[in-house]
Amino acid sequence: MIEVFPGIRWLKLPITMQDAGITNINTYLIEDKKGFTIVDPGWNTDEAFSTLHNALIKSGHNFQNIKQIVITHVHPDHYGMAGRIRELSGATIAMHHIEKDFIEPRYVKMDQLLYKTDRMMAANGVPENEIEGMRDASLDVINYVVPAQPDIVLHNGDTITAGVFKFKVIWTPGHSSGHICLYDAEKKLLIAGDHILTRITPNVSVNPQSIENPLGRYLQSLEEIKQLDIDLTLPGHDEPFQNLRIRINEITHHHFIRNLEILEVIASSPRSAYQIAKKITWGANAGSWETLPPFHQRMAVFETLAHLEMMAADSRVDKLPKKGIIQYQQKNAVHDSTKH
Repeated sequence: MIEVFPGIRWLKLPITMQDAGITNINTYLIEDKKGFTIVDPGWNTDEAFSTLHNALIKSGHNFQNIKQIVITHVHPDHYGMAGRIRELSGATIAMHHIEKDFIEPRYVKMDQLLYKTDRMMAANGVPENEIEGMRDASLDVINYVVPAQPDIVLHNGDTITAGVFKFKVIWTPGHSSGHICLYDAEKKLLIAGDHILTRITPNVSVNPQSIENPLGRYLQSLEEIKQLDIDLTLPGHDEPFQNLRIRINEITHHHFIRNLEILEVIASSPRSAYQIAKKITWGANAGSWETLPPFHQRMAVFETLAHLEMMAADSRVDKLPKKGIIQYQQKNAVHDSTKH
């Protein structure tokens, strides 16, 4: 473990995400006279568990020293080991109240969520013979999660005390509907989860568990964070960093360029989110659509949908239901119907 800030230790726990280039989750242990508060304890694999256990032992501690677990969001790489740690330590688990409601449908009783995912893909143009592969591509994540309900539900503006730190809970929806960041104004410190990352832009999608216009709300919350006085940002992946406002500008610019790319694709004719996703670029090293794994294809469709829904809310595109499939076109565009 590295003391990344006085009173906060940074530990990289191994993960094997399907997202390109992500090999670790950043776990933060905040010192307290009563023990540790741990933020995002990683997912439940023997390798991650051993890494955390060995780090605690080397620092003269054990799992009984963990008194509080704070979850920025319930994606498996951030939340999966929380239940296992609570069983060993008796620590309380805290998360946003929206995230609490995702646990059972995502990790326990999944049938309804899978059905809704099916129907959403079908409505947005995914061919029937591709839906099952995309839907089931991430089912194995349940093997990395010990489902555990929170002892404490958090709301925007709540305070979490951990040692000398007083963190304000900031609701930052987008990557997940109940995602939170933790901000200590006195220390000028932000624990950012997946809201702001150093190398990649967090996935922001329309999906059965997303809030309305998730990308619009995500960009709004970036602007809210941008107004804060922050010297050091501790992200969920990659390295801690400074110059937060510069990184926010880069992420915002990325989404601006993606909007332009989508508008260019639908300049000649209306298309579904699936048809659009197949024609735009996905990462500097991405291959053709056909070479993307089904999980990436699903995320690409839903991320494209987030852009389309934001531009629909901003009156930049129109939604056109056609034979049970939603299509999008540029606002007030006139197309030759013989071309499609």
